[in-house]
Amino acid sequence: MGGWVYFAGLYDSKFEAYCAVMWVEADERIRGTAAPDEVQVYQTRRGKYGVRFRRLYA
Repeated sequence: MGGWVYFAGLYDSKFEAYCAVMWVEADERIRGTAAPDEVQVYQTRRGKYGVRFRRLYA
C-alpha cells in the first residue's frame, strides 16, 4: 500500500479543495497515467482544507 501524497496548497473552503481534486484527477487522465485510487479532502487543525491522494497498488 502506498503512502499519501499531499497536494501543494491549502484552501479556505472545502469547495476549493474539491476543485483541486478534480484538477488532479483530470491531469492524470490527460497525461495517460492511472488516476489515484483514493483521493481525500482533509481539514487541518487551523480550519484550512487540503488534498491528499495515493495509489493502493503499484
